Amino acid sequence: MSANPGEILRNIAKPADASPLAALLALPRPLVMGIVNVTDDSFSGDGLKGDATAAIAQARAQIAAGADLIDLGAESTRPGAAPVSWRQEIERLLPVIEALRREKTVISIDTRHAATMRAVAVSGAHLLNDISALEGEGSLEAAAKSGLPVVLMHMQGEPGSMQHSPQYDDVVREVRDYLARRIAACRAAGIARDKIVLDPGIGFGKTVAHNLSLLRRLDVLRALGYPLLVGVSRKSFIGALAREPEAARRVPGSLAAALWAAQQGAKILRVHDVAETVQALSVWRGITSESAQM
Repeated sequence: MSANPGEILRNIAKPADASPLAALLALPRPLVMGIVNVTDDSFSGDGLKGDATAAIAQARAQIAAGADLIDLGAESTRPGAAPVSWRQEIERLLPVIEALRREKTVISIDTRHAATMRAVAVSGAHLLNDISALEGEGSLEAAAKSGLPVVLMHMQGEPGSMQHSPQYDDVVREVRDYLARRIAACRAAGIARDKIVLDPGIGFGKTVAHNLSLLRRLDVLRALGYPLLVGVSRKSFIGALAREPEAARRVPGSLAAALWAAQQGAKILRVHDVAETVQALSVWRGITSESAQM
């Protein structure tokens, strides 16, 4: 496909229903967000190389396994990843969005491109998940105009270089202050308070020690007063702690980190391994809730 943004948007039908994210966030439990990478590659080894049919099937399987919503990404943001054009991103995403929207799936789009945000907002997405916290050219305006909820993530640097030598004086304070500034920018742009979710950006421009400090002090970020999304699934800090170089073999460590995040009040857990995470959360809730029934 080769088209300009206007041509793309004219060919997209507007969705009939509003975002259901608020209803999900009102549930008294952590939400499970399944990851579907329609990318050429992925650090976790599950990139689907633009195969819409495979992406739709994977999303359906994750919903069947208990995912509350699906996070679609068409640009790899692993350390060292090359950027993808918004045209290619949209081309990969739209067929998947169209299929999942018909099935009433709650759809998040992992993108940092304003043109992609505009296209997916009109095509039926429910949430914009931006690793650059809407700092890209035109992104803040596009997100505000879309009316969709947004995830603001902290990242030091860019995906291509973020892990070269990340430095902080106080990682928890600096991440908190950055997210507070981005909240202020969003509010000034007209994004409602109840449409903002925060993500500390585990693994994005951070060493193992930085990641662990943030996970230990999620309460500091929660004190900002917004829901937290935490993505720890299969990440390299788990590999370092567990001495497991293969991302796909980091499921047990991912579950341990996800349960820790849930215990600290994370509202959304972004995961590759949905069935395993749903089961682990069910057991955790049974243990921690005095009202749990057999």
